[in-house]
Amino acid sequence: MDVQEAISQLKQFRQELYDAFDHRADALMELLDALSSTPHARSVAELSLSPFFHRGYGSAYDAIAHLFQASDLETANEERRAWEQRLLRLKVHYLPSPQQRKFWLLGTDAVSIARLFSYTLADRTFVYQPNVPRGNKPITIGHQYSAQVMYPEKGHPSDAPWVYPLSTRRIRSVDTATAVGSDQVDALLEDETLPFHEELCVHVADSTYSAVLFLGSTEKHKNLVNVVRLRSNRVFYHQPPPVEGKPKPGHPRWYGERFSLKDPTTWAEPDDVQETNLTTCKGHTYHVQLEGWHDLLMRGKKDLPMHQKPFTLIRVRVLDEQGRPIFKHTLWLIVMGQRRKELSLVEAWESYCQRFDVEHYFRFGKQRLLMAAFQTPDVGHEENWLELVSLAYVQLWLAREVAEALPRPWEQYLPQPQGQVASPSAAQRDLGRILREIGTPAQPPKRRGNSPGRAKGARPARRKRHQIIKKGRKTWKKASSST
Repeated sequence: MDVQEAISQLKQFRQELYDAFDHRADALMELLDALSSTPHARSVAELSLSPFFHRGYGSAYDAIAHLFQASDLETANEERRAWEQRLLRLKVHYLPSPQQRKFWLLGTDAVSIARLFSYTLADRTFVYQPNVPRGNKPITIGHQYSAQVMYPEKGHPSDAPWVYPLSTRRIRSVDTATAVGSDQVDALLEDETLPFHEELCVHVADSTYSAVLFLGSTEKHKNLVNVVRLRSNRVFYHQPPPVEGKPKPGHPRWYGERFSLKDPTTWAEPDDVQETNLTTCKGHTYHVQLEGWHDLLMRGKKDLPMHQKPFTLIRVRVLDEQGRPIFKHTLWLIVMGQRRKELSLVEAWESYCQRFDVEHYFRFGKQRLLMAAFQTPDVGHEENWLELVSLAYVQLWLAREVAEALPRPWEQYLPQPQGQVASPSAAQRDLGRILREIGTPAQPPKRRGNSPGRAKGARPARRKRHQIIKKGRKTWKKASSST
């Protein structure tokens, strides 16, 4: 795509997004531009100092509150899902079709938003917190969000780790990450207006999504193949031996011999062995050995039998030049789906290698897009803000081919990338120039006089303080049906 075509696509996206805002469209568009082009802001209020935001800081908070508004509390969840689906169709319109791969590469992961001291914020739970001091438990108090993304194709291993955010949903205290992720997959693949409905899709995820409940509930999609990491303590089963002669009375045998990942004596010989090379972003090349076992089985649930849902198991070993393993633990991958045999072991492994790019998206969102910096006592406003952050990232992605390299004075002596797409940081650094050239669909603010303010002597009631909710074991339940 040439520069003029990229600029035209960016302008079209901005106009369609502006038209999609039901309320406060001008303020939302200016807030989106300020967020996308201000890399070092520390709060939402500070975004009002951006040259692209021509309103007061109060208008920024008002715009976030009106990004989505339900007409009725009883139907708020259904209305939000319909609104999210409308935004999803808008985003997908600008996705390039895969050229190097024969499938769409999707992914789902959860990100924690710490709200340790937000006592008046409802539905706070204990969530995972990475990078804690040694000896501390990796937990904090706050909310968790499930992000569904599309992984664009890479021309070179050193290309920037871009993802394309498709859907962001809050994981409520009555939900689980796998339940919300399953609902997001359903919303993506069941929409006949989207290209994912009929074409082959590969979904990659970490070991959280290797649960029977997630794999079994998403296996119904004929064009979906899950490539998920496994914990090293899982136990699976071979196919049962064929019945000879007249079947014996009683329940038929569903499972064969055990296949324990910790016990090599139960593995048997692999059905397929493939080899490839892995080149890191720093230029290091390693040898990769892939061993595959086809048509294995796992135990299911009473309402989710898995004996008729075989899968492929892959053992991954990454070796250096001397043939020594690079990693201490062996990587196991499960490939499940009705079209799983259309993927080779190498294609499944290469697909999973790109899964970590979503972690870069979370880090960039927290460091440069204020993903975890918005303070509010309203859960709905927080959900609106996370959606606005994803839209800002999409805008940066569309501007990546237009952005120019702007090295800082101490970076001018470093080798500059040639012919590579700009990284998210580089796109954000140059977005101000791009916005000044293409303009904005937002209208300038109009003076409407001063607000009458609060009535004299009126005092707002103290906000209700909410207890921290501790999740326990619960039965599987679709997130959309939860109250």
